[in-house]
Amino acid sequence: MVRMTAIMICAVLAGCQAVPGEGPLTADIKKDAGQSPTQIGRIDAAVFDIVNVDNRTAKLVSDYVATALNRRFGFGGGAGRAVIGVGDQLKISIFEAGADGLFSTTESKQTSLDVVVQQDGTAAIPYVGSIRFAGKTLEEARQEILSSLRSRAVEPDVIVSSVNTASRKVTVSGAVGSSAQVPLGLVGEKITDVIAKAGGPSGQPYETYVTLVRGKKTGTALLSSVIDNPSENIYVQPGDQIFVARDPRTFTLLGAVRANARINFGASDLNLLEAVALGGGGNDAAVDAKGYFLFRYEEADIVMSLLGRQRFNELLSKGMKPDRLGRYPIVYSFDMTHPDSLLVGQTFPVKNRDVIYASRHTSVDLRKFLALIGAPIGIASQGAGVAYNLERISD
Repeated sequence: MVRMTAIMICAVLAGCQAVPGEGPLTADIKKDAGQSPTQIGRIDAAVFDIVNVDNRTAKLVSDYVATALNRRFGFGGGAGRAVIGVGDQLKISIFEAGADGLFSTTESKQTSLDVVVQQDGTAAIPYVGSIRFAGKTLEEARQEILSSLRSRAVEPDVIVSSVNTASRKVTVSGAVGSSAQVPLGLVGEKITDVIAKAGGPSGQPYETYVTLVRGKKTGTALLSSVIDNPSENIYVQPGDQIFVARDPRTFTLLGAVRANARINFGASDLNLLEAVALGGGGNDAAVDAKGYFLFRYEEADIVMSLLGRQRFNELLSKGMKPDRLGRYPIVYSFDMTHPDSLLVGQTFPVKNRDVIYASRHTSVDLRKFLALIGAPIGIASQGAGVAYNLERISD
């Protein structure tokens, strides 16, 4: 019996690749990590790397997810300097102390003028001429008009107010109440302010994405993240484009789990343990507890922070390619045999379109092989047990 079992094990070790399986084994994934297509043996193979998740990794990824817009645009605080621009409509009120001045009569000691800033950035003021308004604040424009009137009017004073800020508009479109060009106030407005002016989002914040386009930069964040993290609710600038999209977040669970499926988040956030639990958890009779993996195209900043610039450049030289959004393939590895994995798994965030894969244990392939060749049940069980113990010893 022992001799036959040994023969069976040797046969499996020599030819287990012929056994059907539900995806790669843990060893296969780790073997291909960091290898070039030539080393893997397929010219079209994707180049990726593995990151073993610990407390530091989980915190780094979690912190980045919560501050995507802040990091992308490099700021999150000030409203900036609100200035007058071309096309803005201004109301200029001029007061004089005397009754017979340039702008006053016996009935009124003030005159109000409505002006529109022209393409050259100027507007004409009676008895003053052309004044340059573009690029100035309201106070700066007031001081310039006042300075020009002091030698002409009787103890003049001036008030400049904004009527229509045509140059200070943000375009908001997509899954909002009403797509519109939203005028910005002079005090500065944030992302949630302008979305509210466009009628608010049509979906729940946890399934709504906000994309901000500014010049050549583009950043996307979950609306619930913008709401929960004040640093993400950044000030918008004139000319910004904001696109709001409703996209229920999903992840895919595959491998040695109770149910292979594409699953909706159904919540504002989701961690790794919750995601696995939504699919019914791992299959105790098949799963390799050391082989839980999360496949993701990750932001370049995170990849460099995790791997280091030298390793990142090495992978690029081997052929690692970004997706259309400039993100790079990374596989996060979780060893569930360690007690602290239950803590780390709670802090590691799952993102939209992630693929979570639970590798099967090597003993599963042995049982399949022995069953295929018609080995007696007792020998099959004994052989699987021996293979399982051999693996534990090798680890």
